[in-house]
Amino acid sequence: MQNPFAARDTDPTSNVTSLNRRRILQTAGALAASTLVAPKAFARDYGRNVQPQRYPDPDIVVIDAKRFKAKVGNTVIKRLYTGCLWAEGPAWNAQGQYLIWSDIPANRQLRYLDDDGHISERFRYPSEESNGNSFDTEGRQLSAQRTRLVRFEHNGGVTTLAEQANGKPLNGPNDMVVNPIDKAIWFTDPGYGGINLYEGQRAAPGVTQPNQKEAVYRIDPTNGQINKVADDAFKPNGLAFSPDYKKLYVCDTGITHYPEAKNVVWQYDVNGDKLANGKPLIDMTLDGKSGFPDGLRVDTEGNIWVGAGWVGDGYDGVQIFAPDGQRIGQIKLPETCANVCFGGKKRNRLFMTASQSLYAVYVETQGAHFC
Repeated sequence: MQNPFAARDTDPTSNVTSLNRRRILQTAGALAASTLVAPKAFARDYGRNVQPQRYPDPDIVVIDAKRFKAKVGNTVIKRLYTGCLWAEGPAWNAQGQYLIWSDIPANRQLRYLDDDGHISERFRYPSEESNGNSFDTEGRQLSAQRTRLVRFEHNGGVTTLAEQANGKPLNGPNDMVVNPIDKAIWFTDPGYGGINLYEGQRAAPGVTQPNQKEAVYRIDPTNGQINKVADDAFKPNGLAFSPDYKKLYVCDTGITHYPEAKNVVWQYDVNGDKLANGKPLIDMTLDGKSGFPDGLRVDTEGNIWVGAGWVGDGYDGVQIFAPDGQRIGQIKLPETCANVCFGGKKRNRLFMTASQSLYAVYVETQGAHFC
């Protein structure tokens, strides 16, 4: 395109001023048109000074209107913070009305205060390269550190809950959930903290199982005994109970190191202190593309909200599935989403840790569990 600000036309028969003005206006119109189509071609801008997003938010996608009733028409996805290296492990503390999450490579935990939006960037530092977090029924924080699962006591002390299983060191705990019925803690041990330097320490070059077969474990609340309850998943990652605690869902991210693995979410029947009838419930494939199911939570209707990504625009974010495993909705984010949790005073705000950022959106449902 000719530069409208170049030297004036030297043709003495032309109206120079009018011609140049027309060129400038034409160029401005072309730029305005390109700006209008930019959101379709580029990732959404969540910057502080951008124009407000028009309601309803187009990145909250209803796939099955009969089954997905959680979209709020007059709210938008907000980015609450950015600046992490790899954001993970969001957990909501109802007593303090705050959210914590991990930035694994930066070796820190952050805290978001719900009352004024304040961010504590070093809530825990160093964090021992912690990944997943949760809270128990007494409000004590649980963290999956690089080599162990720990609990932070009310008096400031730290208790190691799990460091070994089957007579061997754990690979690297990832995520955990608490069953309030018996107060047992269930956790996964995929071992990412023992595989690479960026998120931990490499046990050996090329290793996929730092110490033992990846598995899901249960910590008995009465004696602290650690029992393996499942090892079907190649690399069990995020996990969550159904609202009635009769089923357990487990993300499998084994495709990171096992070519034969699939991007699926497993479902198990919970029989007391054991699991049974394990099977893949959710296939993450969408329009011929499949992303990792990293972390997940369940709402009061039994729908499963899965943090997903590593595909790109139109896929990365949160995938929502009905209890039968059918995809019913989507929240599109401009970054890969690692994990999610429900929080806020009504437990109707979904927090999403996605690569470098923390996002949140209000939904017309509630988290099924206290954390």
